[in-house]
Amino acid sequence: MTREEKRVKVINACIAHQQHIANVAKQEMDSAQQQSNEYGANVDRYDSYRTKMMRARDMYAKQLSNANASLRYLQEALRMKPFDKAEHGAIVITDKQRFFLSIGAGKFVVNDSESPTGMQYYFAVSAQTPIYLAIKGKNIGDSFIVNGIVQTIKEIY
Repeated sequence: MTREEKRVKVINACIAHQQHIANVAKQEMDSAQQQSNEYGANVDRYDSYRTKMMRARDMYAKQLSNANASLRYLQEALRMKPFDKAEHGAIVITDKQRFFLSIGAGKFVVNDSESPTGMQYYFAVSAQTPIYLAIKGKNIGDSFIVNGIVQTIKEIY
């Protein structure tokens, strides 16, 4: 598998993970709105249950908006070429972990027939995280330390 194919595979897995997050936020937002609507007419202007449901709806709406913004970035990342240096948009494989330097989406799974388990775990990390700051600008063969753990970069694409 070429570097480009590996990169596309990882980004598509991250897109699927982020799409699931967006779908859950949308379902929860709709549920909160429905519960508020089914509650009936306002009892008074200090109706705490309705206020609680509207706050929940607004919270999920914000999560959905953030998830959609992340999805737009990931779609753009698909058009990027593989990287030779660890920078925003790169996929970095170390001797201990796999990172996608992009959005703060956490751990996600990539199906990989070449892996003994048939899957590999990656971590999507945003530019605000300490791990990103430690990796940024590094090349293959470089090492970095985070939380007292030394990691050496084996691949970047």
